[in-house]
Amino acid sequence: MMDDEINTPRRRRRHSAEFKAQVIQACKQPGASIAATALRYQLNANQVRIWIKAHEQLAIPSTPIAPVTKTPEFIPIPLPAPTAVTATPDIVIDIRRGAAHVTVRWPQAAAAECAGWLQNWLR
Repeated sequence: MMDDEINTPRRRRRHSAEFKAQVIQACKQPGASIAATALRYQLNANQVRIWIKAHEQLAIPSTPIAPVTKTPEFIPIPLPAPTAVTATPDIVIDIRRGAAHVTVRWPQAAAAECAGWLQNWLR
């Protein structure tokens, strides 16, 4: 007899619209989580989420969508006149070891080369 109970398929439960509305309302309470509400009503949280989504879609009235008008592919945008380019400061590295002091200046435009030199020097 135990085997018959294990092998019998579960029947799908059907819930009334009032019950679904009650569960959805419980989920909308401040501080309520869908998972906790589903556990309280002995439901699967994913099923409750499906009910909430369906309820929200029914509550939102459908609005007609305006037809899409074709826009030109290129829209010119006026830009302000370019300003004078300011000089970028050099990279300055100060190295002090004991009484020795070395300052290295490197143009910022060659920052990658400076990084390579510094890595080789620190090895």
